[in-house]
Amino acid sequence: MTETQHDRLLIIDFGSQVTQLIARRLRELNVYCEIHPYQKVTDAFLEEFAPMAVIFSGGPDSVTRAGSPRPPKSVYALGVPILGICYGQQVMMQDLGGRVVAGEGTSEFGRAYVSPMGKRPNLLNGWFLDGSGREQVWMSHGDHVSEIAPGFEVYGTSPGAPFAITADLSRRFYAVQFHPEVHHTPNGATLYENFVREAGFKGDWTMGAYREEAIRKIREQVGDKRVICGLSGGVDSSVAAVLIHEAIGDQLTCVFVDHGLLRLHEAEEVVSMFRDHYNIPLIHADESELFLGELEGISDPEVKRKTIGRLFIDVFQKYANEIEGAEFLAQGTLYPDVIESVSFSGGPSVTIKSHHNVGGLPEKMGLKLVEPLRELFKDEVRALGHELGLPASFIGRHPFPGPGLAIRCPGEISREKLEILRKADAVYIDQIRKHGLYDEIWQAFVAILPVRTVGVMGDGRTYDYACALRAVTSVDGMTADYYPFSHDFLGETATRIINEVKGINRVTYDVTSKPPGTIEWE
Repeated sequence: MTETQHDRLLIIDFGSQVTQLIARRLRELNVYCEIHPYQKVTDAFLEEFAPMAVIFSGGPDSVTRAGSPRPPKSVYALGVPILGICYGQQVMMQDLGGRVVAGEGTSEFGRAYVSPMGKRPNLLNGWFLDGSGREQVWMSHGDHVSEIAPGFEVYGTSPGAPFAITADLSRRFYAVQFHPEVHHTPNGATLYENFVREAGFKGDWTMGAYREEAIRKIREQVGDKRVICGLSGGVDSSVAAVLIHEAIGDQLTCVFVDHGLLRLHEAEEVVSMFRDHYNIPLIHADESELFLGELEGISDPEVKRKTIGRLFIDVFQKYANEIEGAEFLAQGTLYPDVIESVSFSGGPSVTIKSHHNVGGLPEKMGLKLVEPLRELFKDEVRALGHELGLPASFIGRHPFPGPGLAIRCPGEISREKLEILRKADAVYIDQIRKHGLYDEIWQAFVAILPVRTVGVMGDGRTYDYACALRAVTSVDGMTADYYPFSHDFLGETATRIINEVKGINRVTYDVTSKPPGTIEWE
């Protein structure tokens, strides 16, 4: 548990797929919050955490089922505001004397409209003001409240949820059947803002304050010992490295493992920024021959990822062992990683794809972890990077996978295909920047396809590779949609790639959303 002195809000997670979005909405309001699975929230936990307010998330279970997830009864006696969302509303009603029934024809899934009832509480300031007399919300429930708990009044209703918004104003308990955290509830952020202001939050969660606090914690944890950091060149590890260097200076050494699968000129840019601009001790481990040699002939994407991950650990350990007196390993672990590691169910999940990281190294090398970003979401890491003075062009870069171009090269990898891919990707990104679209897009890249096609250039026949352009919009990478480029842009880009990149004679555009696809090709 964090030791921060900020006003704190507790989100009790009952297993909703969008619980992280609740935290994101609150962080946007400069409110510090933490998500904890309901199993972990005991009486002792509540006493230690001492939240100023509590939110119950949604969840897939039914409160009508014996043994369904519940918070400890003591949460209702804390004397702090509580907001129940969807399943969280049903939990409140069932716990406090109301009644919930399963189904019975009032399920709602998708867009719905809530109409006000009675005098509006402060929770609904700024709602129902557009002249229509109702608010669009997003519903996703099978069960519904059939009888509200004593002390509660109804303040909003929808066709499928007669108790869509309820509250006990004397106890500051609020409950809504819909999900205000998703963008399909356009005015949801206002509801959250009303709730935290009613709870007395000052909004003191800022990157300036976090920076000072993180530096103090790093110094307390590390003392005069040495730290090594696995630097990938991505935003997370780079921000972590700069923050730690600000805290302990030359006690930090970064190890940049160059696996030969980076974008055009990327290795040079990373080395230049950290050695020249920040003067951070850096080992540039150029092991491209090792990685590409081991990957030769491998086409299965999972084998590629695992091979790269295994080699990364071996190479990192080899160079890290040269750093005398290192006792700590720095990682760019983010809050979503922490949440997923203590998931709601604690059970196994289907492996979509293996992740490339330095997992296993702390135990193998006897190192202790320094994870200064473990309380932050991705957008907050970027904000911290701005606070630390990293170049905006670097902070705003699109995500890049740990296995690099290996997973943008379906089928077998070769040096020839990687060189073609680097050049095509550079042209594509240049086009996106030239048209002013880079910041509108979450991630964009080229994938070189394991197929050759016939083409005609001048009076000659060609038999070269086809490539696919990929560009998606997203909030957090969990879901994504393709970016709607104009046909003129796509035509211009395809012409540039074919003219400027020898080895490609056909260009396609990937219009698959996530799900069912993934953002990367492998």
